[in-house]
Amino acid sequence: MGPLKEAPFRLLREDGELKAVLVAGGPEADLASIEEFVKESVCWIGIDRGTLYLLNRGIKPEVAFGDFDSVAESEWQQIQQEVKHIREFPSVKNETDLELALQWVLKQQPEEVIILGATGGRLDHFFGTVSLLTNSFIISSKAKIEIVDQVNRLSVYRPGEHAILRDERYKYVSFFSLSERVTGFSLKGFKYPLDNHTIESGSTLYVSNELVGESGTFSFAKGILMVIRSTDD
Repeated sequence: MGPLKEAPFRLLREDGELKAVLVAGGPEADLASIEEFVKESVCWIGIDRGTLYLLNRGIKPEVAFGDFDSVAESEWQQIQQEVKHIREFPSVKNETDLELALQWVLKQQPEEVIILGATGGRLDHFFGTVSLLTNSFIISSKAKIEIVDQVNRLSVYRPGEHAILRDERYKYVSFFSLSERVTGFSLKGFKYPLDNHTIESGSTLYVSNELVGESGTFSFAKGILMVIRSTDD
């Protein structure tokens, strides 16, 4: 198989922004609704078995990444027939399929990246994905990156002030330190506002907060912050 042609993505929105949706091969039962994103102009990327999740819904990804060791021979033939650009890798390698796909996508300078099919099933895969978001190349990207499933939206942030909009589908907002600590942490527009707190690694003090209006902000001075928006449904 020849190498993937390294052409830049076409601009998918009238305002020139690029939104990429990566679909990984986690358990299909935990997959967020792909149909929600079909309504938008997005660039679809299949990762290993996630490529089949897209094809079975009538969506042809622009690129497929993976070692494809989780698909049957007939499924592999389907992928080869229906996907124009395939980047195939050996099963023994230093990076996960998702990492290789995400690194390539970020080089296209998207405004936003959504990752589906990355939760449920094996915990090592899930924690590997969360850890991946702290990779220096990835966290330094200007793109907004989120892991989304049926009941959660997870993202990782660098220091600064960040706006957050109310979304009834994800009522609860929780904050965790992915570094030794997060300092100078403040919340405005939340049920439990805060000013200049320090979030220690392992703390659960900042779980299940809620916005009180249509928007709020969170800010911090140092560290790496993970934000999870969740629902009880």
